[in-house]
Amino acid sequence: MTLLERIDGPADLRALDREQLAQLCREIRAYTVDAVQKTGGHISSSLGATELTIALHRVFDSPRDKLVWDTGHQGYVHKLLTGRRDRFGSLRQFGGISGFLVRTESEHDQFGAGHAGTSISAAQGMAVARDLKGGNEHVVAIIGDGALTAGMAWEALNDIGARRTRMIVVLNDNGMSIAPNVGAVSRMLETVRTAAPYRELKHVARSVLEHMPAGDLAEEARRRLFTSLKAIFIPNILFEQFGFTYFGPVNGHDLEGVEGVLKKARDFRDGPVFVHVHTQKGHGYGPAEEDNQKWHGVSATGATAPSAPQYTKVFADATAESMRLEPSVVAITAAMPAGTGLAPLFKVFPSRLFDVGICEQHAVTFAAGLATQGIVPIVAIYSTFLQRGFDQVVHDVAVQGLPVVFAMDRGGIVGDDGRTHQGLFDIAYLRPLPGIVLMAPKDEAELRQMVWTAVRYAKAGGGPIAFRYPRGTGVGVALDAPLRELPIGVSETLRDGADVAILCYGTVVQAALTAADLLAADGIEATIVNARFAKPLDDERYLALAARVGRVLTVEEHVIAGGFGSAVSELFAERGAKVELEMLGVPDEWVDHGAQKLWRTHFGLDAEGIAAAVRRRWPGLARVVAERESAG
Repeated sequence: MTLLERIDGPADLRALDREQLAQLCREIRAYTVDAVQKTGGHISSSLGATELTIALHRVFDSPRDKLVWDTGHQGYVHKLLTGRRDRFGSLRQFGGISGFLVRTESEHDQFGAGHAGTSISAAQGMAVARDLKGGNEHVVAIIGDGALTAGMAWEALNDIGARRTRMIVVLNDNGMSIAPNVGAVSRMLETVRTAAPYRELKHVARSVLEHMPAGDLAEEARRRLFTSLKAIFIPNILFEQFGFTYFGPVNGHDLEGVEGVLKKARDFRDGPVFVHVHTQKGHGYGPAEEDNQKWHGVSATGATAPSAPQYTKVFADATAESMRLEPSVVAITAAMPAGTGLAPLFKVFPSRLFDVGICEQHAVTFAAGLATQGIVPIVAIYSTFLQRGFDQVVHDVAVQGLPVVFAMDRGGIVGDDGRTHQGLFDIAYLRPLPGIVLMAPKDEAELRQMVWTAVRYAKAGGGPIAFRYPRGTGVGVALDAPLRELPIGVSETLRDGADVAILCYGTVVQAALTAADLLAADGIEATIVNARFAKPLDDERYLALAARVGRVLTVEEHVIAGGFGSAVSELFAERGAKVELEMLGVPDEWVDHGAQKLWRTHFGLDAEGIAAAVRRRWPGLARVVAERESAG
């Protein structure tokens, strides 16, 4: 039995000696690398936090003490140490455990999060609740330096410092988010990490202070002198100015050193404490140390090579084409240069690509400012992350009618990342905004044209325009057609039939075309329409179909409430259309982790499901077909 197999909960860690703890770290790293390469997931972040996680669970008493992790990228070791080792092989799999922290999964998961920057605010809420109830447990927020760029984290630090809330913030500083960190905060932390002369002076100062006489007055003098010396010896410690007592930086892979500083933080009772831990992303696994960006997230081994390009790459290539043709185009990403496919463009257009860090709100309003000056900004952002900048989309872009392009990657079911990352709400939260245009392509070739259409529309001052596209590969169509503008609000009929009209928004078009073949085998003739636009709708085409066919099915990879189907329903109701309407999409429930294909089958968004929806909604079509054949 390995040491890891003997750990059923955090209490088991406290019985291990130093040699055993070192062995446990090695076992955890080997186990994590092996398991995650089979399931897919985030490797580098968790490897780098191995010693820190063990130290936290040895110093604090979870779940009585509250350990609040920021997102779940650094939480895999926490899962292994809190009773989920036997289920770790189901990580991110359909019906298995989540790749993030989930309150319903374990009592040790104090707060669920898939988006960065939430931990400090949530932890403060728990600490204030403790004080209101007269408790004495410890509350610890563990946040990465990438997440520390998020504005919400600084809002929380500001409030905690003002209130003097007794809690601990642990900064896991590895110089990375998914990509290398950017911005002034990153530079400040780098200064602190590398300020060796200041650290030496700090040790001298501590030595002097330790020889001062004891007593209450002397203790107060010691505290004030130490605070003053830190301000001199370690410049730019903004956290001290926020009202925190700062400990660090400490080597995050020195388990004894990390435990020591955490114990000091635990025993400190005079207000909030900020513990600065310096780690290496991917530590202990050579390939991840050499390329921790590549090993941040890995796909399951055994996956076949895609036969078509990823939609993300097609978007990035089309953006590059647009930037070459139109000098006013720039692109913005919020700490996702690789995830959005834009990383190579930073070398080609270094002055026209902007990574603003995990700051979606800033990204949107930054783009709005650019748009006021005749620049065409493409904000490349995941559908689920644009939710974080929704007020800015409303207040700073849409209200002012500014021509900002929103490229929403991962629109639809995302698969293994689970409910916090599903791009299932963007139509619903954007469609109510007056003047906005919403598009979705049927395939990767049409995505190219939509990128160019959005650029030209924005260049002409047309206002905000957004397009969504899915995670994964295209369908394998040619990508060599010249760029052209699509007429705004105009759909296309791909197949004509007299029995039912299937209006499709986005890449579900491909499944609908196959469904039409399945229905044709039963003699049911289906019209297939590629909607292209959720706003504005192609009103006249849809009303004509309603009048001619009388049966309409809408299909979208989005929640039904407020989506494309809802828009069509509103149109029919407003214009008094006499039509039988069925809407197919994601019902009113959360979508957890699991392969995209499985979830699409589950919700009937594949060819068989679409055909079944037609048969289920209109069982009388068999009679209509029989009568037609008889008459023919």
